[in-house]
Amino acid sequence: MPGDEASTPVPTAPTAPRAPATTATATATATAAAAAAGPPAPLARAEQFIWLTARVLEQRRFAFHFLGGDADPVDAALGAYLGGDGGYGHALDPDLRGPLSHPLHTAHALRVLDGLGRCSGQRIERLCGHLTRVSTPEGALAALSPGAGGHPAAPYHPHRDDPPGDLLTTGPVVGLLHRNRVWHAWLFRATDFCWDRVENLRHSHPYELQSAVAFLDGAPDRARAAAAADRLGRLAREQRLVVLDPAHEDAHPPAPGYAPGERLHPYDFARRPESLARGWFTDAELRRSLHHLAALQQPDGGWPVHRRAWAPGSSLERRPIATLEALLTLRAYGLLPPAAANLPAPAVPR
Repeated sequence: MPGDEASTPVPTAPTAPRAPATTATATATATAAAAAAGPPAPLARAEQFIWLTARVLEQRRFAFHFLGGDADPVDAALGAYLGGDGGYGHALDPDLRGPLSHPLHTAHALRVLDGLGRCSGQRIERLCGHLTRVSTPEGALAALSPGAGGHPAAPYHPHRDDPPGDLLTTGPVVGLLHRNRVWHAWLFRATDFCWDRVENLRHSHPYELQSAVAFLDGAPDRARAAAAADRLGRLAREQRLVVLDPAHEDAHPPAPGYAPGERLHPYDFARRPESLARGWFTDAELRRSLHHLAALQQPDGGWPVHRRAWAPGSSLERRPIATLEALLTLRAYGLLPPAAANLPAPAVPR
């Protein structure tokens, strides 16, 4: 490598042998060298945070996405959350505790599989069969399956005996399945539900809007999706559902039920440059947003979680997930080094 070649030694006059450096001197020398090298890069700091705090699943996802690791260990770790009914449980989404399968866990699992390029096959066929059984009469998904069995869940996901279908849950699941060209009978009615909700959305909150984008980014009818996204972008700005300038974040009050610092920024909607939500923001708005995201990295190397803390385990498990999402977004926009492995390219929506 240029700069690594050994230079010709310069002759010097003989000098008297020196005594070995003391431990204190060696330590001071090492400290000075580390200071001269500067602080660790953001990715190196995040790596230390992941090894110190993350579940096995997030550790293996980090290794796959940033260290050139293989997909099989990620798949094996995700398999630990798979239930006998074809759904996912066991607190895969940290806000829902206990072993039972819930649609929110399904959305999380699909994001993992999509990142691996493995969102297909018999596993997805069984998963869609599970979604058929737990969906509402209109073919949609609630956040929690009926009869949650009394297992703990975040207070913003209340247990209900007959929960209604929700775009918040259905949109990301349907969007990811379409993005990966999955066809199943359940998808027809679920897609109709999403279109109806998205095209009739007049008042919303940030997470619902984020889920609408997740659906539109995978919807097969690209012209219809682009038109719907354009309208939702205007709605987001008119209703101040997105913080366009981090320097004036306090001018955007959190939505009802959100934690005091729980606000969404452009990078929360346009997680990748190819998202339809990218067109909602000017280059300057997106640039400010991404620099704000990079600056949120904490001294321990992880990113914060702004939603309401309700249980110690949930909060601890959520931060590595937020850290992975931040890193993936920053890399998608070229603010981190490229991947060390040949990763699957994003599926092109039909």
